[in-house]
Amino acid sequence: MKEITIGNRRIGSSHPPFIIAEMSGNHNQSLDRALEIVKAAAKAGAHAFKIQTYTPDTMTLQIQEGDFKIESGGLWTGKSLFDLYKEAYTPWEWHQPIFESCKELGMIPFSTPFDETSLEFLESLGVPCYKIASFENNDIPLLKKVASKGKPMIISTGMASLGEIENAVNTITAAGCNDFILLKCTSSYPASAEHSNLNTIPYLRDVFHCQVGLSDHTLGIGAAVASVALGSTVIEKHFTLNREEGGVDSAFSLEPEEFAALVTETDTAWKSLGGVAIGPTKEEEHSLQFRRSIYISKDIKAGEVLTTANLRVIRPGFGLDPKYYDLLLGKQITRDLKAGTPLSWEQLL
Repeated sequence: MKEITIGNRRIGSSHPPFIIAEMSGNHNQSLDRALEIVKAAAKAGAHAFKIQTYTPDTMTLQIQEGDFKIESGGLWTGKSLFDLYKEAYTPWEWHQPIFESCKELGMIPFSTPFDETSLEFLESLGVPCYKIASFENNDIPLLKKVASKGKPMIISTGMASLGEIENAVNTITAAGCNDFILLKCTSSYPASAEHSNLNTIPYLRDVFHCQVGLSDHTLGIGAAVASVALGSTVIEKHFTLNREEGGVDSAFSLEPEEFAALVTETDTAWKSLGGVAIGPTKEEEHSLQFRRSIYISKDIKAGEVLTTANLRVIRPGFGLDPKYYDLLLGKQITRDLKAGTPLSWEQLL
């Protein structure tokens, strides 16, 4: 599977999972809080930091009723789309200080554009890649514009049918994007483990021959860690300083200690995959001595016959292999042997 480079990170099965902290609207309209979130994400070990680039007007119409009011949106029930995006959007003048802080702290900053104006603005800031949100993965005109920049694209596949994913992939490759990553995503907030369907991850990898990952909206880190065993090379998780302080996405965001655990445990999961290994590893060589083997269990004299009364299969492992036990019964020994002597072929007639 082709590896992809984003910033200074290589993404692929030969490398630890690429962990993205998503701030979304958890800044609560405070630049100071946004910068604190950046610092906390870096300290927690995030490799990349993602924001979203839009204004309420580029997302929807300023209408408070009908189709534009969220009637059953879980965390956001009762809000109008315009008011939700007004609360959640990241002012464009904040982007540069946020990105600069990320770079200073060793994280790769990038964003999700939602229209051509936000795309061109992000181009002016020199972002290394682009993210496409699940709700925009059917916006073919947007996909074409983003792909035309020739930078890696990360596409969440929430709600999309296989045909829609195929259409998105064909669109971006035709428009000039050769490096892309598909993220399995369940677009409910929060998402349940029961509806995460992580087995879709290797399916997407095999169908589209690309790097795959998880945009995870479940609570906790279990789903994300499990996804690594299924081939996930990228994990995106929402991040906040403290859920109790609120924020449009705070309810399903990780706090700093939880995010640090995510980084640690996904790295451990990746390391534990290894390759196909049968037989003792180098680390197990010392433990071989504690396997079972054949020992004299009762003092016997030269010429006596080995029986179940004086021969046993026990620990440790310095005697003959247990597979020879039945063969040895009835054999004579050539010398006196004390209980606790490991049996060897030289001791037999």
